[in-house]
Amino acid sequence: MKKNIYKGAMLFLSAFVLALFNTACNEEEDTLQISQSESALLATLDISRIELDASNTGNPAITFTWEEADYGVQTAINYTVEIASDEAFTNPVVAGITTSVTSLTLSVGELNSASDMAGLTPFEWNNAYTRVIASLGNQNGVAATSNTIELEVLPFYNYPVKDYFLVGNATAPDWNNDNNNPPLFRDPSDTNVYYYTGFYADGAFKMLEFKGQWQPQWGTNDGVNLAPNDGSDPGVFNLTDGAGFYEFVANFNTNKFTVTPFDGSAAALSSVGIVGSGSPGNASETAMVQSSFDPHIWQLNGVRLTRGEIQFMANGSTTWGADTAYSGQATEGGANVPVLVEDEYDVWFNDLTGRYIMIPINLSQS
Repeated sequence: MKKNIYKGAMLFLSAFVLALFNTACNEEEDTLQISQSESALLATLDISRIELDASNTGNPAITFTWEEADYGVQTAINYTVEIASDEAFTNPVVAGITTSVTSLTLSVGELNSASDMAGLTPFEWNNAYTRVIASLGNQNGVAATSNTIELEVLPFYNYPVKDYFLVGNATAPDWNNDNNNPPLFRDPSDTNVYYYTGFYADGAFKMLEFKGQWQPQWGTNDGVNLAPNDGSDPGVFNLTDGAGFYEFVANFNTNKFTVTPFDGSAAALSSVGIVGSGSPGNASETAMVQSSFDPHIWQLNGVRLTRGEIQFMANGSTTWGADTAYSGQATEGGANVPVLVEDEYDVWFNDLTGRYIMIPINLSQS
């Protein structure tokens, strides 16, 4: 981690009064009044500008320390530390919660995750706002919010998923591990399930985790279960009826796979491109390249996408989309596809199924 810039910062919990608790006995009412608390002082903050280092995610990044809020009685007090991208805390993120403990340390990974959820832009300096909220009980009653401290944070980016790529003489790249190998299309609602639906030549295939590398690779040794290379290379996935259209599904939840014949008789689209605020041409279409091996597969390699949204333009007239980032299943007239982080992407689209995948080249595991 680069040298952090330290400066003092003071955070005061605002004063508050606990409501009166009333009990009645023998028609006489006894009232217990909780006294107004003194303002709690957050100790001098030792960091005000933090560049987060992806290689040291377990290291401590920042510690918040404050005096105990005074309710005037012995009671457990909840403290919630929030982070937001704006001083109004429009969409605050809970960075951590303590009970009767007046400090909280966030690791580099925890602060980066909170920054990401708060909408801070990776690889750029962002203003982040923090505050502490004191409260009582399971319902967080009698909440009191402190004033705000501003930090500068430069987050890194966590690509949250894995990608897998086809290789083998049943596929377009043949037995070449670095030949524009097509990715499997990841299920947007279950990121452990992957699909590849399309044309397969008469042959066999495997899956790779990294283009250009033979290891790790995945196949099968029994025709039912997925098998990684665990000291020796696994066997291949075979087709049931020779060349044709199939749907291959790899489920890493169950560690099983299926290879099922698929009706590929539908006509391929005549053109596919991308449009939108996240695309290079914005409203002008950026054309995708149709596969010569399978006309239903479209790709765009190394395209620079910016934070925003895209849609797939079909035949120059209709848009397709869905509301899931990185992978999904687009429908005609569907939602805009979010682009969460600027990078160069490999974008693939399957016009048989509407599935798409967008792999950030510099941020992914591949």
